[in-house]
Amino acid sequence: MKKKVKAAVSLLCLCMTLAGALSGCGKSGTDASGKIVVEMIQYKPEAVAIFDALEEKFNATHDDILLKIDSPNDAMTILKTKFIREDYPDIIGIGGDINFSNFLDADLFMDISDYEGLADIKESYLDINKNLEFVPKEGVYAVPYMANAAGILYNKDIFDEHGWTIPTTWDEFIVLCEEIQAAGIQPLYLGYKDTWTCLAPWNAIAVDLAPADVCSQVNRGDTTFAEEYREVAEKVKVLLDYAEPNPVAYSYNDACTAFARGQSAMYTIGSYAVPQIKSVNPDMNIDSFVFPASNNPEENLLNSGNDLEFMVMKNSDKKEAVYEVLDFLYEDENIQMYLDDQGAVPCKKGDFELPAILTGMKDYIIEGRSADYQDHYYPSEMSVDAMIQTYLLDDSENALDTFLNKFDTDWKRYNRDVITKVQKYMDEHPDAE
Repeated sequence: MKKKVKAAVSLLCLCMTLAGALSGCGKSGTDASGKIVVEMIQYKPEAVAIFDALEEKFNATHDDILLKIDSPNDAMTILKTKFIREDYPDIIGIGGDINFSNFLDADLFMDISDYEGLADIKESYLDINKNLEFVPKEGVYAVPYMANAAGILYNKDIFDEHGWTIPTTWDEFIVLCEEIQAAGIQPLYLGYKDTWTCLAPWNAIAVDLAPADVCSQVNRGDTTFAEEYREVAEKVKVLLDYAEPNPVAYSYNDACTAFARGQSAMYTIGSYAVPQIKSVNPDMNIDSFVFPASNNPEENLLNSGNDLEFMVMKNSDKKEAVYEVLDFLYEDENIQMYLDDQGAVPCKKGDFELPAILTGMKDYIIEGRSADYQDHYYPSEMSVDAMIQTYLLDDSENALDTFLNKFDTDWKRYNRDVITKVQKYMDEHPDAE
């Protein structure tokens, strides 16, 4: 009991400290000149410069609205603190992950089904948000803006030199790895010392082999992870045969550096790693391809999630002005500005110029043949990345079953409240899928 009290006091102190730091951050409905003030907080500190530019451009072209965009370093902590204080911005920009699910479940977002810009968004990215709902909700609560892409980065110069072709099935991928090894080159670099990197190939394989809504299915009691993740777990371990010895001895930075220096032909990571790689080798010729985890090419999907999307806070009384801000952000030229600066994947339909590193994924991006990162549904307390790392290090005969059984057991432990909520919903809506 004493530990619980101390923890609660510590949390309260943290909130009070942050609240003090934010005491000057409140918003008002209008500024001194009578302009409607629209406040937005977005969570990507690496995108500060582009959002500053967009803010300046908006304010220079709008006489009746003043847009204020805040891009703090620890945006999620600040947002949660503001929510505790009921000091809400008008718009928030975060990723489509478990935080979105929790905020939506807390009824913080406005239903924006009437926002006309939704018609221009690719259906696959809208579907991702519906899958992130703990229980089905009527309406639409987010507008996807930018996605990212993960699969396999490869050294295009090495591939061109040896005439290697891009694999479209798991068997072709294994044959490619064997050919690369036979040429005296290491096929893959993993860099699993940082546990989160274990999730990169896991997610890319899982989107091909497991249902996109597997977590929801498990919550409903329709299946188990032991059933749906068995092939995923088997194949993620096969990668060790083609990677650096003892990959847990090397960090994410080590892996980026090694790949940049030509120490492997491929790297199982997302497009987000390219800036780090090019900081070591600016002239490196990098391309990418979708991880072909299935032997049926039609089942292989681009691992792509909503990296940045916009939600309107439910209590905002500036809906018309907020929609005008969204219209501005979704103008083609402004989306292209963001793409040029950040190298992302647009969620909006249209003919945008994609980064060269995504050439090999272009057809999947254009056609919307994608599925979300499985880890966007995992509670952080479950530490799935560490679970995967432990499994990869386990050479015992029952390692696979141990890992899968733990996944199911821990899921029930850390999702007890959500599972109860889902099953109550199913009892009340027996015809729901």
